[in-house]
Amino acid sequence: MVTTPHPNDGSDDSKADQPTTNEEGIRRPEGATNIINTDYVIGQDNVSSRIMGLEFDLHGKVFTVASIVILAFVFLILAFQNEVEPVLNGVKNWLTDHLSWVFLSGANIFVIVCIGLICSPLGRVRLGGPDAKPDYGYFGWFAMLFAAGMGIGLVFYGVAEPMTHFGNALAGNAEAPLSGAQGNEAAARSLGMAATIYHYGLHPWAAYSLVALALALFSFNKGLPLTVRSIFYPILGERVWGWPGHCIDILAVFSTLFGLATSLGYGASQATSGLNYLFDVPNTTVTMTILIVAITIVALISVVSGLDKGVQRLSMINMALAFVLLAFIIAVGPTLMIATDFFTNLASYVQYIPALSMPFGREDESFSQDWTTFYWAWWISWSPFVGMFIARVSRGRTVRQFLLSVILVPTLVSTLWMTAFGETAIHQQLTTGFQGVQDAALELKLFVMLDQLPLATLTSIVGTVLVIVFFVTSSDSGSLVIDSITAGGKVDAPTSQRVFWCLIEGAIAIALLLGGGLEGLQAAAVSTGLPFTIVLVIGCYGLVKGLMSEPRSPKRKPARAT
Repeated sequence: MVTTPHPNDGSDDSKADQPTTNEEGIRRPEGATNIINTDYVIGQDNVSSRIMGLEFDLHGKVFTVASIVILAFVFLILAFQNEVEPVLNGVKNWLTDHLSWVFLSGANIFVIVCIGLICSPLGRVRLGGPDAKPDYGYFGWFAMLFAAGMGIGLVFYGVAEPMTHFGNALAGNAEAPLSGAQGNEAAARSLGMAATIYHYGLHPWAAYSLVALALALFSFNKGLPLTVRSIFYPILGERVWGWPGHCIDILAVFSTLFGLATSLGYGASQATSGLNYLFDVPNTTVTMTILIVAITIVALISVVSGLDKGVQRLSMINMALAFVLLAFIIAVGPTLMIATDFFTNLASYVQYIPALSMPFGREDESFSQDWTTFYWAWWISWSPFVGMFIARVSRGRTVRQFLLSVILVPTLVSTLWMTAFGETAIHQQLTTGFQGVQDAALELKLFVMLDQLPLATLTSIVGTVLVIVFFVTSSDSGSLVIDSITAGGKVDAPTSQRVFWCLIEGAIAIALLLGGGLEGLQAAAVSTGLPFTIVLVIGCYGLVKGLMSEPRSPKRKPARAT
């Protein structure tokens, strides 16, 4: 990897001579960095034009291939709905039966790499250069990364997963994590909560963190386009600007779109179930389709308003709604149990994580394949979208600060969320014998649990609104990210392109729901998540190599006593 020290040495005169951004909208490093010396110019392969008053600035090959394949996929799904469902289910079952070890091994590697970077001197590297300052305060930063990361998943599975794992563990059936704890309520609760936190803890956020860190490093410090291919420059060199790089970016687009479509489909399913539960709105695919169309229109409005005005505002609203609902559950639910079990569940998570993350020799294959493999595929397929979004809002953080914040804070918040919602539902069953939550469909478990608490109608409405706002946030953020990839790394591409991708996200979600339901959504996530898992594992080498060439902030020496 050939690097050239950036001429900005941190002095005031140097800063005055250097523009803060280049012509493609990529901000220049602040302070001394090792910019990669390449003849490639961001956007040189783009096609720019104006059609019917709309501007376009697209990477010709990446956009053309990605859009044609995706539009053809949507058409075939809609044209052959009955024939597609068994095909999608067959693909999902084969991948989870035979290649689940790839997902589990990849996720373990991501965690190990993150721990290594946190503990090593590379943790002192600052994103954007030694003199870069953070663009957002901590609260706004946490709100954006958390809302984009797994918001719909927390709402959809916040009650459903703890109750499901608890019930399976107590029964000791084939779906139980680690073969369950038959007849032992305390052990079943501990195991069920540990398995739930495992799916929302260190492993998914490690994947997000590494993608975000690599994108930020190679764009903000090395001067390369803000696309996934840039991570592989230390491996491919100048070939990254040819078809090897095109294929990486196209795969990132596919992965992002289908990961988003999975989340949007789950969100639409739960929102429709909530509206049916509250207002007897028909719980049909027609209703879900109408809901997706309506929310996509709202997302378009947010897309047009831009990152700072749109995504940040929606993320703040999201966080406020989520924490109001969380605080309510803690206040009116089994408060003392939630407070104590938060720490107990963290301890159980630490205790069981080695066994839960074991890729080989599992006796609980039904759990590891049906739950963990799908989750890792889902999170990894989201990683280009979430990673690029986090990268764009994380300039100015050191590597150590970045990884500790992006991994630990969401893990702790997810643990609190799952403890509050899951333990409340379990408490209802164990103390009053209420079986409604356990017997309800996955998408209804939240509303059935809320129905047993005060202000049930109001909180159910808040829950439905929360799903919808998470839906809008994900679609909004995803459009910004996919547009950056298909615009050759430009971050200031015309708004009309973001509108196009926002519409495509909604179309894919509708097509998969009509063609295969939730199983079809899962099949799409697993299919795109598998190749991208391999891509990310290889990309870890490029990330470490890129960090090794960067200057590091000096260690702070303790002051001497006088």
